[in-house]
Amino acid sequence: LTGVRHGPQPDTVLATVLVTRIAGEHGADLLRRLHAHIRKEMEWFRGREIHAAGDRTMALFDGPARAIRCALAITEYARRLETSIRAGLHTGECELAASGVSGIGPDVCLAVADAAAPGEVLASSTVKDLVAGSGLRFHERGAAREWRLFAVERE
Repeated sequence: LTGVRHGPQPDTVLATVLVTRIAGEHGADLLRRLHAHIRKEMEWFRGREIHAAGDRTMALFDGPARAIRCALAITEYARRLETSIRAGLHTGECELAASGVSGIGPDVCLAVADAAAPGEVLASSTVKDLVAGSGLRFHERGAAREWRLFAVERE
């Protein structure tokens, strides 16, 4: 009776966020093909597409190794089409809402994707640490905010 009322709590999950950005200018047909393939890879690796507009997509994964392998498959497909994609990955708290996803996880992931070179898959130190023992290899590439960044080596 004398307790404190709590407001509605956001629906928050811990997830690995993948952001892809298509590098350079491209025609509508190529963008459609790339987006269709990105969706197919996200589905194959059990990701959930959150956002797709223009040159950028965002997806959530329940496992960082699957997210990395999805990003590698996407960048390899783009390379075969003689274009390139920048991919960034971070694992963190994500607030889910009807309008999309927000929170530190997506915010950091956007910064990681912005730091990636064309054709590169870049992961935060959090992601690298979580996949220890998976056989994936990384090369240090600097920092974004307080996270060290690592380029994922192709398998």
